Amino acid sequence: MNERVVEIIVFLMDQIKGNKNNKLEKLESLSQDLLSRGYSQSEISSAFSWIIDRIKNDFEELYKNTGPVSSQSFRVLHELEQMIIEPEAYGYLLQLRELNIIDEVDLEHVIERAMMLGTAHIGIDEIKAITTSLLIQNSNPFGDTFYIDDKPPTIH
Repeated sequence: MNERVVEIIVFLMDQIKGNKNNKLEKLESLSQDLLSRGYSQSEISSAFSWIIDRIKNDFEELYKNTGPVSSQSFRVLHELEQMIIEPEAYGYLLQLRELNIIDEVDLEHVIERAMMLGTAHIGIDEIKAITTSLLIQNSNPFGDTFYIDDKPPTIH
């Protein structure tokens, strides 16, 4: 997944969230619109796959719990964070959160990683790069760990 796929995900989630009738009959026209904007078919397919997988996982999680948890909390940046993270970059993060592309924990991780970069200002491009790497990490079935079998193979 790259930043272009995340851009498509943001666009699609914005369209889905803005669809008050819950009718997504225009998925083909959304795909054509994205193609005309210069995105490739594989990027669009990756974005749709990510969204469908996320929806499936969310439904499974809701089924396990007694009901959806509604968070009314709102993350406010610390003064130091405000000095470093540009308003547009933070607005982009809030948009991702509002569209349920990232959750509260992911939001904290992105802010934490941004602060650890050690630069004077964090713009929207840096936030997009951090968010993309986080989404890649979250979609990795092995997480951060890989199993390495250091035993010699058995020969029969």
